Amino acid sequence: MKKDPVSANTPDFGTASITDTLAALHVNPDTGLARDDVNARRDQDGYNEVAEKAKRPVLKFLGKFWGISAWMLELIMVLSVVRGNYSDLVVVGALLVVNAVLGFMQEHRAEGVVEALRKQLQVSARVRRDAIWQIVPARELVPGDIVRVRSGDVIPADVKLLTGALSLDQSALTGESQDADKAPGDILSSGAVARRGEGSGVVILTGAKTYFGRTTELVQVARPKLHIEAVVTKIVRWLFVIVGVLLGVVVALSVNRGVPMIEMIPLMLVLLMSAVPVALPVMFTVSMALGSKELAKHGVLVTRLSAAEDAATMGILCVDKTGTITMNQLAVTDVIPLEAATEADVLFAGALASQEANQDPIDQAFIAIAKERRVFDDLTALTPVSFSPFDAKNRRTEAVVEQNGQKLRVMKGAVRTIAEACGLSQPEIEALEQRVSTAATKGYRTLAVARGLEQGAPSLVGLVSLYDPPRSDAKQLIAALLDLGVTVKMLTGDALPVAIEIGTGVGLSNIGRIGDLKAAGTPL
Repeated sequence: MKKDPVSANTPDFGTASITDTLAALHVNPDTGLARDDVNARRDQDGYNEVAEKAKRPVLKFLGKFWGISAWMLELIMVLSVVRGNYSDLVVVGALLVVNAVLGFMQEHRAEGVVEALRKQLQVSARVRRDAIWQIVPARELVPGDIVRVRSGDVIPADVKLLTGALSLDQSALTGESQDADKAPGDILSSGAVARRGEGSGVVILTGAKTYFGRTTELVQVARPKLHIEAVVTKIVRWLFVIVGVLLGVVVALSVNRGVPMIEMIPLMLVLLMSAVPVALPVMFTVSMALGSKELAKHGVLVTRLSAAEDAATMGILCVDKTGTITMNQLAVTDVIPLEAATEADVLFAGALASQEANQDPIDQAFIAIAKERRVFDDLTALTPVSFSPFDAKNRRTEAVVEQNGQKLRVMKGAVRTIAEACGLSQPEIEALEQRVSTAATKGYRTLAVARGLEQGAPSLVGLVSLYDPPRSDAKQLIAALLDLGVTVKMLTGDALPVAIEIGTGVGLSNIGRIGDLKAAGTPL
């Protein structure tokens, strides 16, 4: 008997067990969905994509004749017909058409480029159907599909992990540069990138129902008021107020002198026509088209002519610091030796408890600082014996190395986990966690490092704080903003500014890592 598509009365997949999730989705992870099931679910849920409204070029072009700018020109054309002044009608009609054609062509060209990029960035997925693994376009996935995700893959839909372990880069979704570790039962969000590990999961949500899809849909339906429209509306409104006052004076004088109102109509038409700035809409369109062309030379794609003008007149710019003004790459910012250890001892143990081949951002940060400080230059050769990568259960990485015939065990990971492995008392652990909390207020992530003989409890040698360093051009960006009289602020608990307020104040306030962003000679 053919199973019905997934019912709307499904459990909360975030909290549901793997067994309940598979039961709700009517799927066997060993065989996957049958072709008939896939077709039925696609008919019900649609393709795994955020549907875009059909674009009709003709309607879009006609839309250029609607709006405050177009209305001004169309009003002049109507007044020209009333007065029988057909030369003005032709001139203004030509301006109206030029205005529409310029805007339409620029935006149509930009949309073509975006569409070409979208086609090049199509994602495929490994999916098990009819007990056979196959590769299909991600847009064809449906709830209940069993997919395989490996290092380097983009998560094609919201997936509940069934087996394996993964470390995900979710910076595009959350803005956090630190990878998120996922174990069976966890949700893999669409749009995240698998940095290491592999596993199989079941698709639970697709298209606009995913977290990423809902965000995309909100962007599509947003219709913000354009600044250029507000400016033109304000100008025209005041012009009409002035004309209205003049017309009131004219009517009053006409009544006082007994002049027939019919003789005042030509004067009224002249005043109304003088109130409409004929060349204003075309001037704006041409200037914005030229600005978009200049921006294109610098690699900026302007999909809407007014976008550049809106960006230039914004009041507050909220930026995602990760990958925007930072490197999206963790680096060691502070080394805190404990007991009789030195910084070199801490970096030595931390680097040994890392593996370059994994391309883990934390491991890479430790290895990079160890190479920079030349920690291994004067040491005898080390022979790796074993390495245990980070696991969500034990929250640490661990390695065994041999040096001078002696086997050493080194580890790094969550402070409480490492402290407990070293046998520290509860008050000592709480004191360490207090130091970690202080560093966290600056936006730092702190790990503990320990080492010892292969057999026996290791000793805690120190703490290491990591952060996402600013880009090389972040300093120039801040300096340029300061020159423009911009006040740069940050959200509490962050190490770099994430909100830039355009105002009259000059200076940087409440910014962690001030030395990295400070412009030379800038008063703070």
